[in-house]
Amino acid sequence: MVLSRQDGNGGGLVATMLTMSTMTGPDFGARTTAILDHLDQSRQLKSLQMIEGPMGPSITLREHGEVACFCSNNYLGLANDPQVVEAGIEGLRRYGAGTASVRFICGTFACHETLEARIAALHDQEASYTFTSCWNANEAIFPTLCEPGDLLLSDALNHASIIDGVRLAAVIKKGLHKGVYPHNDLVALRAKLEAARANPDITGQIWVVTDGVFSMEGDIADLPGLRAVCNDFDAKLIVDDSHGTGVMGKTGRGTHEHWGMAGSEIDLFTSTLGKALGGGAGGYMAGSREMIDLMIQRGRPTLFSNALPSTVACSADKAIELLMNEPERVARLRRNVEVAREGIRAVGFEVLESSTAICPIIVHDTAKAIAMSQRLLELGVFVIGFGFPVVPEGEARLRVQISAAHEESHLEALISGLTELKKEFS
Repeated sequence: MVLSRQDGNGGGLVATMLTMSTMTGPDFGARTTAILDHLDQSRQLKSLQMIEGPMGPSITLREHGEVACFCSNNYLGLANDPQVVEAGIEGLRRYGAGTASVRFICGTFACHETLEARIAALHDQEASYTFTSCWNANEAIFPTLCEPGDLLLSDALNHASIIDGVRLAAVIKKGLHKGVYPHNDLVALRAKLEAARANPDITGQIWVVTDGVFSMEGDIADLPGLRAVCNDFDAKLIVDDSHGTGVMGKTGRGTHEHWGMAGSEIDLFTSTLGKALGGGAGGYMAGSREMIDLMIQRGRPTLFSNALPSTVACSADKAIELLMNEPERVARLRRNVEVAREGIRAVGFEVLESSTAICPIIVHDTAKAIAMSQRLLELGVFVIGFGFPVVPEGEARLRVQISAAHEESHLEALISGLTELKKEFS
């Protein structure tokens, strides 16, 4: 009997002959083997590269030695900054290895209070609340803050954590309406909101949610336009700025600062501590005091899951302090991005225009993107190739990510490697 099912990436269909009894479906082993075989044959199978040392502009990869790293989210170079590392070590000494509890029992430590006050100040919000990941935050906010009769509208290219959080909310809160608007299309969004206004079943709050920076394209949400549309329909605007925090704007406050907006003009932020802000782990929400209070009372991911480890809270707090006090880090990142983009174009590759630290080089074919990524690694440059189903068919790419920690030698290694690729893959 033929079994067809989507693979683990949400991509193409796997069709394989599996023996099935009349009473049960294929066993786990058989169907898993079929999925993995399909991924292998279609060259989508992922392999884990083992790093034997700290994250930095250069890293040591098992079997490859030292390579220049251009696929990390370590945008400000804080992951191995001595001050950030020492803050984490001191937090470990002071608070111990684990929180050993959820927040409302005995898992809230003084370092959480300190960190959350700094996060709120960073985003110009009344309060904030931390989670073990931004995925966890996005899993929490929609089922907790939304109610039946509300409407949730999500950008079509939003991160998977937002997509799954919205889906979960609609299951938990029966009668919650959800929809998707075309990427960055304010006209289409307005049309959906007009339709919602005429729908008698939509009786509650309207929520519009978007990434600030879209990680695969490197483009950004039109936050001023979204704010204006939301104002017209009394909708609340939620921004996941995981790839914008520490990167966008003159002082790295985020995508809103890039647009000249105050943080208070966004109703709710979610973001991560695991990228520009030291890269340890963890995520957060930042918004009104009443949103945070409701999360403390009703948020299942925080009611039933341990608090953020204290060492991570301490290192992240130091990372944010450095960001707020040393805007030259953001300026250095911006200069490195300009050099990288100019070099990529000079080699002759197509790079999507963006004001972010993400430089997608479009090569169209998935197999080609993977082969180019492997060849770059042989040349001592670590860049990941992405293809279908992570990006649409025909839009495969190498995603180059720039850090403030990259020095001239690293950028030269990148351009040299791309020059060699141009010769070999033209």
